[in-house]
Amino acid sequence: MVITVLRPTDLGPAEADAWRGMLDDGAVPANPFLSPEFARAVGLRRPAARVAVLTEAGRPVGFFPFERRPLGLGRPIGDGICDAQGLVHSARLTTWDTDALLRACRLYAWQFDHLTTGQGPFEAGITHRAGSPVIDLSGVAEGRDLLAHCSVKFLRDARAKERRLARRVGDVRFVFDESDPNALTTLMAWKSAQYLATGRPDLFARPWAAETLRELHGTRSPACSGVLSVLYAGDRPVAFHFGLRSQHMLCHWFPAYDRELATFSPGLLHLRKLVEAAAAEGLSRIDLGKDDYAWKTSVKTGDAPVAEGQVARATAVAALRVRLRHSQLVRQGRRLVAASPVLREAALRVLDRS
Repeated sequence: MVITVLRPTDLGPAEADAWRGMLDDGAVPANPFLSPEFARAVGLRRPAARVAVLTEAGRPVGFFPFERRPLGLGRPIGDGICDAQGLVHSARLTTWDTDALLRACRLYAWQFDHLTTGQGPFEAGITHRAGSPVIDLSGVAEGRDLLAHCSVKFLRDARAKERRLARRVGDVRFVFDESDPNALTTLMAWKSAQYLATGRPDLFARPWAAETLRELHGTRSPACSGVLSVLYAGDRPVAFHFGLRSQHMLCHWFPAYDRELATFSPGLLHLRKLVEAAAAEGLSRIDLGKDDYAWKTSVKTGDAPVAEGQVARATAVAALRVRLRHSQLVRQGRRLVAASPVLREAALRVLDRS
């Protein structure tokens, strides 16, 4: 096997076609985050983005997208916004030499937090397994409420709130695939306000993240297309969602809604319309992402497995670097707690109980 490392933007059309063909093989999920289009969009904005191309007898058999950090630490490509990670490979490639792969990538370790299925050699490095809630749209009878598995009260409340919103603001309508870039700008502004209000770092304060979303909004491919969906009341947008779709899957990614209309649960109303529209588009699944929110538990029909962990080269240097990285994270965590009166008080309460 020969392993060549390229920038995502240096992949040729034949390589991109081979990559998409492997997603169609079914050895790994045909998830848009695993597509060459996602890797290219990130690669346009992230200088550290790379793709290892695995070839046998001159033919590609695998593609491994990653980012190289200082000290030889590897992270997933698009780290922080990538909801499916791993090596995309052909059905006939069932194993690979992890040590050789990391050495070719000039990595001592590769850390992951959304490892998908079909990753046999990487599974030895898993430290935590989780489920990503999904809504299965396949085999649903026409005309049936696609959220019929939810509680009667859940559905009754949603319908009542939609009627009240229409009376208060205007007729409710839904656009599944909005092309207006200004709508995406509004979504990111709402999302930034939400991050700040909840004390979380503002993802869209990082120019690369915002520009990657803009690039994906204009991407159209069977393997990966950006879909911006908008719920309107009259002419007023009340809820947005931007996600990625493949031929059969929609990945729920960035939802946002008008906080002034929170009493009408516009996010829930948007989700109901999104589910209906996704089914009409021929999609068979909506992946809601692994965050453990109560609303996801309410609407899901099952879970897709994802995992966290890391793989490292079998060298003393690799082990040392991993330990140093772990120590650095521990020190950062301690500094964060020490600098925050709220976190410091909570930590002291925990210690008092122990």
